[in-house]
Amino acid sequence: MDVDLIFKIAAIGIIVAVLNQLLVRSGREEQAMMMTLAGLVVVLSMIVTQISDLFTTVKSVFGL
Repeated sequence: MDVDLIFKIAAIGIIVAVLNQLLVRSGREEQAMMMTLAGLVVVLSMIVTQISDLFTTVKSVFGL
């Protein structure tokens, strides 16, 4: 796993946290929740490719 991926996930987390706080303080809790869910979906889509690569590697190592 690349260190760049960890930094990208951390950057997305920081951006989502800041935007979430801004939206909550302005009284837009529903939009803050949607922003949090959108950030979660983006991070999960980044991780799914890595998990797919992991399963492919495990299959090739064990000959499955």
